[in-house]
Amino acid sequence: MSSHGSSTFIPLNIAVLTVSDTRDESNDTSGQLLAERVVSAGHQLAEKAIVKDDIYQLRAIVSKWIADENIQAVISTGGTGFTLRDNTPEALLPLFDKNVEGFGEIFRAISLDEIGTSTIQSRAFGGIANQTVILCVPGSTNACRTAWDKLIKEQLDASHRPCNFVPHLSTANSQACESRG
Repeated sequence: MSSHGSSTFIPLNIAVLTVSDTRDESNDTSGQLLAERVVSAGHQLAEKAIVKDDIYQLRAIVSKWIADENIQAVISTGGTGFTLRDNTPEALLPLFDKNVEGFGEIFRAISLDEIGTSTIQSRAFGGIANQTVILCVPGSTNACRTAWDKLIKEQLDASHRPCNFVPHLSTANSQACESRG
């Protein structure tokens, strides 16, 4: 593997999960935005689901997607705040082989320009499990737009330099960026 991105785009199979006790397909603007962004970027929408903010339901669906060798990335929206029903970090962190600490840090840094210090209340986070990257963002449509447009899109693009997540996923190839452990 080289220390640079690939010269070609590699389409990934990406699952989108909305975590909510109140949303359904008719009003899930955040999940819909992410699904549209996935497809417009040239990736495949592998699955899209809405699940209640329940630790065990969250673990079950994400575990299924992690175990599916045809899914390279999972993006979840919702459940990252501080209410009693915000359980996404508690549900998913135990599933990770490695945490991606920088994902939450960069998301909050980008969000600082948009929403000020309120970004401190975001528990956005990411990790890798079984060669699948899992990126979890807040439930607001604006937060999803910010996360995809300013962070996720580039990191799921094999041609992004100097590096991206693609070499760490099940579709890794010798042209993508090598991790600097």
